[in-house]
Amino acid sequence: MIAEGNLLEAAELSHRTNSLPEICGRICPHDRLCEGACTLNDGFGAVTIGAVEKYITDEALSLGWRPDLSHVEQTDKRVALVGAGPASLACADVLTRNGATADVYDRYHEVGGLLTFGIPPFKLEKDIVKRRRKLLEEQGVKFILNTEVGTDLKFDYLLDNYDAVFLGMGAYTYMKGGFPGEGIGEVYDALPYLISNINRVMNWEKHPEEFIDMKGKQVVVLGGGDTAMDCVRTAVRQQASKVTCCYRRDEENMPGSRREVFNAKEEGVRFLWNRQPVEIVGNGIVTGVKVVQTELSDPDNRGRRTPQPIADSEQLIPADSVIIAFGFRPSPSTWFDDFSIEFDEGGHVIAGQNEHQYQTTNPKVFAGGDMVRGSDLVVTAVWEGRMAAQGIVEYLGIGKSTHAM
Repeated sequence: MIAEGNLLEAAELSHRTNSLPEICGRICPHDRLCEGACTLNDGFGAVTIGAVEKYITDEALSLGWRPDLSHVEQTDKRVALVGAGPASLACADVLTRNGATADVYDRYHEVGGLLTFGIPPFKLEKDIVKRRRKLLEEQGVKFILNTEVGTDLKFDYLLDNYDAVFLGMGAYTYMKGGFPGEGIGEVYDALPYLISNINRVMNWEKHPEEFIDMKGKQVVVLGGGDTAMDCVRTAVRQQASKVTCCYRRDEENMPGSRREVFNAKEEGVRFLWNRQPVEIVGNGIVTGVKVVQTELSDPDNRGRRTPQPIADSEQLIPADSVIIAFGFRPSPSTWFDDFSIEFDEGGHVIAGQNEHQYQTTNPKVFAGGDMVRGSDLVVTAVWEGRMAAQGIVEYLGIGKSTHAM
């Protein structure tokens, strides 16, 4: 449709399968997802799907386009959504397109979850998230912010006042390496570091001492995912004197976006592949990271190659600050047990084993995104939020399945 110049029709079609196309077009690792799978990749080069996706929404909105909701038949069904991250935003989008009222509760003062508070502004402009919020509000979605369910508002209230509840609370428990020195001074977890920088850039900072500044420091980032890339590129922008990324596998087997690695290299980040940290060194405050070289095993039944330490290969990397970016695990709330919401040993909410997709062990409660599958991509959370919404629509007996897709 874009090739034919049908911009508004393209925007409408794009939104049938993606509730946040302008966001996915900016931050998804297209090189190993849609563009990596493009059949033109062999010879001509992939269709630049990310750029097209971004262009469609940006240009259509500038021309005054709004989602076509003329077919929607409003019902009296009300759904509460806990968390305002991508899974909940996508779920709310599909629910309103099927005639349900969607109220989204979040503990922060802005919507978006990690879209707003985790991904750096140079990678995702926060005005883009605010614009999507405005679109959703025009669709009828209501956001109740600065409200933490379970503390400021009891979960009983949601169960008593809504016909269904969706949990999209993400994964916020930091993964640790389990080696000595992780608790000494100038060692930071990735998310608090990224949040402190965003709060400074966006003028959301409450106290100046909350800011974690890497200016003039030798910074070592441990990890190889997209969060690690966000950290190294943020440290560069804070004018760190040297930024090094250590990852225990080789470049080919790292989980992060190839594009992000390329960008980081262009910005001066040094990568040390096949380096596994064994200790953060320092007498109360970090002075370096001790690593050991690794070699990869043969692929397992999932195709994953395990790093194996090489004997007598230790080296010390000097560091003034260390950022640990090993990813996140779900953080099941203490009140889940009170409402028969079961989760597994890893803290993942169990969903999808009942009659409707993404329905939890409490039939009235649905869940999706990182709290169900673990820390993953934004596009995955969007998809699961949409599919959960379809399950809720079926559970409530409203709408039509074609509207949810």
